[in-house]
Amino acid sequence: MMRAGRALTLGMGAAALSGCVVAVGNRSAPVAPATVSGVPAGMQYLYGSGEAAGASRQTYAALVRYVQQYQRDRMTLRRMPLSAVLAPDATLAQPGQLPCTGAPAVVFDVDETVLLNTGYEYADARGGLAYDAARWERWERSDGRATRAVPGAVEALAQLRAAGVTVVFNSNRNAATAAFTEGVLNRAGLGPAKHGSTLFLKGDAPGGSAKDARRALIASRFCVVALVGDQLGDFSDLFNTGLKPAERRAAADSPAIAPLWGNGWFVLPNPVYGTALAGDFDDVFPNDLRWSDPGARKE
Repeated sequence: MMRAGRALTLGMGAAALSGCVVAVGNRSAPVAPATVSGVPAGMQYLYGSGEAAGASRQTYAALVRYVQQYQRDRMTLRRMPLSAVLAPDATLAQPGQLPCTGAPAVVFDVDETVLLNTGYEYADARGGLAYDAARWERWERSDGRATRAVPGAVEALAQLRAAGVTVVFNSNRNAATAAFTEGVLNRAGLGPAKHGSTLFLKGDAPGGSAKDARRALIASRFCVVALVGDQLGDFSDLFNTGLKPAERRAAADSPAIAPLWGNGWFVLPNPVYGTALAGDFDDVFPNDLRWSDPGARKE
């Protein structure tokens, strides 16, 4: 999750779901969001639906199976596969991976990947508020009582640790609030999390909210078996290099990248905010995939 880049007004995730997609960082007036009983549709889905819970548990179950298979192969075949972290010279067309050395680890984003910020989004929904960095920092410094773990996360992280895999968090929460983030993760049953050891935050490496430098730092200490996140930037900063929405989607589904999904890269649903919510009608609905109802009454 790239919270620092969240220049979205409330309900833009819902607008995306309804076909009214607003670009990230767009300073123009937003389209009125679609709502369900007054709650933006994206929030209703992520924080309230059984479908989102099912999708999250499905992803976590697949992750655990993948890592367990890796552990079996490592023991029986004495094989160390490539790291899930891309090499510094990688491109989206040629996504070379780092060699895997050291003890196995899985790297998780935090917000909307292992932890649901339900209380913060409630405040946004009730107040009709746009993202505000100062308010988000106050949320980071809160006690975490209004958060809950993503369905399936607590059980999956426990299974990974029991299998001898280190759980590492790589979040765009701020290093200045590290102690609070440790506490929130521990309170939710997702810890232990220790800043600089199993918790890496914005400010711990160059690049701001970009995560590649932190991923490289983690990969220098661990064999990163898998990456888990809710935004493409949780897997590689290459996805956030000015690509148009259609180009970004094509890259994620390209023959070079597609084999990584479910095989080292695991993505969670987030229709509420972030880099996924960009594009106009031409981006979302290509000309060859449009339909006009022949039975519709013409004005």
